[in-house]
Amino acid sequence: MNTQLSERIKENSKAFSKGQRLIAKYIDGYPDKVAFMTAARLGVTVGVSESTVVRFATEIGYSGYPALQKAMQEMIKNKLNSVQRLEMTSNNIIPEKLLDAALDQDINTIKRTKESVDHEEFRAVVNALVPVKKVYILGAGSSLALATFLSHYLTLIFDTVHLLDVTGEAQIFQEMVKIGKDDAIISISFPRYSKRAVKALKYAGDKGAVTIAITDTLVSPIAQCASYSLLARSDMVSFVDSLSGPLSLINALIVAIAIEKKDEVVQTLKSIEDIWDEYGVYEKAD
Repeated sequence: MNTQLSERIKENSKAFSKGQRLIAKYIDGYPDKVAFMTAARLGVTVGVSESTVVRFATEIGYSGYPALQKAMQEMIKNKLNSVQRLEMTSNNIIPEKLLDAALDQDINTIKRTKESVDHEEFRAVVNALVPVKKVYILGAGSSLALATFLSHYLTLIFDTVHLLDVTGEAQIFQEMVKIGKDDAIISISFPRYSKRAVKALKYAGDKGAVTIAITDTLVSPIAQCASYSLLARSDMVSFVDSLSGPLSLINALIVAIAIEKKDEVVQTLKSIEDIWDEYGVYEKAD
């Protein structure tokens, strides 16, 4: 069990009622189940009222049951495989409520990202990226979608952008062989963390490049070996990673860099717009 959570339970265990002891025992034995149970369902499972479950959460130091549940989800999300994730979702979310649950989760993820993002670190990342000559971008697993999105827009800002969309470590290093002190790498990874993303950052750092991690916590493996870290909250929607928080953060990063390099970007956009018009790339709406 999560060390902080187990310590909270241990510190308060002497004052627990009989019902709260049942809750603590069940949490200790089945954290993967509790992480996706409502307070009412947990109460029914252990034989106590919903209000007892809520009081348990507050008495061990959480603002309420949702905060306790979120702590448990954070604890297990890097340990579950995709099959376990899907099984938990099917057991804990009513199909008729799945759409609302997924949308609400994304809304909450963005709110939590906004609350936790370090504005000074964000500004430092922007300042570090503005003068670089080449930008390398690596996103492993589902984060490849984020990396592709980021690469698409950074090509409008920088002369050279390399999307490291490769499957093997040898290929990654081959693509990065010319990286140096005038360049930067942005590595994106969320639980479960990619070993390739970590190795690429270490390699780039050894070459003197600016190394930037986009991840969920400062103790993540890629944050540990990056010069800068931008943190965004991520969650699980079954076996699917919810990446609305990181995407919003990346949107802000793109715009912030573009504003700093406004004169260059404006000229690029004007040229591109002329090409689009000349070749009829887009259909004009009436």
